[in-house]
Amino acid sequence: MKKGPAQLTTGPISRTLFMFALPILMGNVLQSLNGSVNAIWVGSYLGTAALTATNNSNIVMFLLLGAVFGFTMASTILVAQSVGAGKMAEAKRVVGTSATFFFVLSLLFALLGVALSPSILAWMGTPADALPLGVTYMRVMFLALPASYAFFFVNAALRGAGDSRTPFIFLLMSVVLDIALNPLLIFGLGPIPRMGIGGSAAATLISQTLSLLAMLRYIYVKKVPLALHAGEWHLLRIDWQIVRTLVVKGIPMGLQMIVLSSSMVLFMRVVNRFGSDTAAAFAAAMQLWNYVQMPALALGAAVSSMAAQNIGAGLWDRVRDTARVGVWFNFLLTGVPVLLIYLASRHAIGVFLPAGSPAIDIAVHLNLIVLWSFPLFGVSMVLSGVVRAAGAVVAPLLILAIALLGVRAPLAYLTVERWGADALWWSFTISAIVAMSLTVVYYRAGNWRLARMAAPAGA
Repeated sequence: MKKGPAQLTTGPISRTLFMFALPILMGNVLQSLNGSVNAIWVGSYLGTAALTATNNSNIVMFLLLGAVFGFTMASTILVAQSVGAGKMAEAKRVVGTSATFFFVLSLLFALLGVALSPSILAWMGTPADALPLGVTYMRVMFLALPASYAFFFVNAALRGAGDSRTPFIFLLMSVVLDIALNPLLIFGLGPIPRMGIGGSAAATLISQTLSLLAMLRYIYVKKVPLALHAGEWHLLRIDWQIVRTLVVKGIPMGLQMIVLSSSMVLFMRVVNRFGSDTAAAFAAAMQLWNYVQMPALALGAAVSSMAAQNIGAGLWDRVRDTARVGVWFNFLLTGVPVLLIYLASRHAIGVFLPAGSPAIDIAVHLNLIVLWSFPLFGVSMVLSGVVRAAGAVVAPLLILAIALLGVRAPLAYLTVERWGADALWWSFTISAIVAMSLTVVYYRAGNWRLARMAAPAGA
């Protein structure tokens, strides 16, 4: 029997948000666990240069995911608002055009990336001992980009329809495959050749491709409402009215991720000045930070879908309550990993670095300065998710740009000569305080409730 889309417009706010956000959070845990396990194999067995190479490359790949994040969020919000209003035909139109749109973009980025990998890593100031390793790793990751984009888009579309469980199931499949394939492809076994750092990237390519295919099969077997069937393939043709909405609303949202990613790229240029030990310490710390920021990322995605459905249904009281509950959940769920890492910082960092490495002391020190700021930045992520759901996309972009490009990057660059690496770590904390303060002011006093997403074609 065909299942109807999940409704986020009924039931208690706290329970509905928690149950919807939980699979997203668990999915984030899985992704970070996957990255951490891969980092253990690379850092502990291939060395700090290899770990630096993968970290520099992964920052670039995150930047490219950010390039389409806005388009994905725009299509997700359109789907969610249509589902909330009970207009499934409009939701399918968005899905069809968006699928074609993302496929073309992914192919373009993949082709360019394979060719430009050496130049990108050199521009980032990647240490000389890590550069050739980074090129090998990055090129394979670019080949995986079409499957990654497709997997990302299908997951987001399902969440827009109120289903966060199905994406989690197939993300679990992807992570299990990736973890199992990493040592096999890195070190080789029997007829499987030793691929080194390239094997880690190849594991990602294989696992995401197989999981994507399995998820698509599941969607059609279970007759998920958003699936396009015989007689609906014409919806894959580009509908330029929908594309216009994706571009107009998606570019500012995508620029938020690009601002976040590009600020990290600029940041890495300064970190890399201090050599492989500091770069490896930062890479190891980032593995822990992935866990710390997971609750805020999950809640930001959850409140955006939930708020969008309620906006589509005209239930503004539930939108307000969704924001309030999301902020409290953020402090609770982000505070727990912060506390745990503070209690066992050296042991946690030591998982990702060779015993006795000077990078361990560096990473422990920088964690003392940075970790406590993540719950503050999480407030900005949650409230930005709510205002984006209404179609207000410019103000969150400006706030993030001020915090990261107007505060973090200049502070790091201008004070590094005087304060050394501590200037970099304090710039993280100060920028988080700025982002939270500006977002709270805009949420409480801004005109975001008057914003609207453009209607899909045919409405």
